[in-house]
Formats: sequence, C-alpha cells, structure tokens
Amino acid sequence: MLVRDDKEMRAFGAKLLSACRGGGIITLQGNLGTGKTTLVRGALESLGVTSGVRSPTYTLIEFYPFDSLSIAHFDLYRLAEPEELEYLGFRDYLNDQTLCLIEWPEQAAGILGDVGLAITLDYDPEGRRLEMVACSEWGRQIIDDLSG
Repeated sequence: MLVRDDKEMRAFGAKLLSACRGGGIITLQGNLGTGKTTLVRGALESLGVTSGVRSPTYTLIEFYPFDSLSIAHFDLYRLAEPEELEYLGFRDYLNDQTLCLIEWPEQAAGILGDVGLAITLDYDPEGRRLEMVACSEWGRQIIDDLSG
C-alpha cells in the first residue's frame, strides 16, 4: 500500500484503529522518518487527542486510556536488552481493552509474544510503502476490514 504524505498516513492510522476489534499487538517496523509515529498520531487524533502525541523515545511507553479501547504506544528504540520490557510492566498492557502499537519491535525480539499484525514502513519515491502481515486471526480480520 502506498501512502503519499503525512495526511494520508494519519488517515491510515485512524482507519487502522477503526478496524481493530478489541486489544492486541500491532508492530510498526521501519527506519527513522518512515512515519511510524505519524501513523500512531492519526489513530489517536481519531479519538480526539489533538496535541502532545510524540514518540515515547525516552519514556518508552505512553498510555492513552479511553472508555472503549485504550492505546499503549511503545517506542523501543532505546531498549538496551529485550528483558527490560518485562521490567516496564509490558504484560500489564496485554488485555482485550488495550491496543499496543509498538515501534522498533526488533529491539524486543523473543519477548513480544502474540503479535497480531506486523506493519513494515519503507521509503518510496512517491511517499511511504506499507506492508501488512497478519500474524493471527485478529490481524487477518484487520487486514480484511482495511481491504473491504
């Protein structure tokens, strides 16, 4: 899927969120500047969060509680060891009411567990290229909803 600019990336983030039924894990992998945080920003904007959405590079986790589905935004870029994720209380976010959007998932290899959907973002001469891979039935349902 081709996303041409920041506006389209935010719109995709909103559409992605609307396709999620319950909590789960979505990983966002790609080089610096490919739009991972912009995608998350679009999802949060669709819920009314209009300011302060940035990558939690230093805090590693930003939690946004909502009545229907809360969002935990992880940026694991500065994670020194995958086991650090356990110390951060990662498992506390794994429930049906929390959507975990995880940037730099490769930093937590072997720790993440049941990833539902893996999204890879890459540079393209016309914008950004997104590739989605379902890792569970939940992920397949999201892709189906986005395709339909």
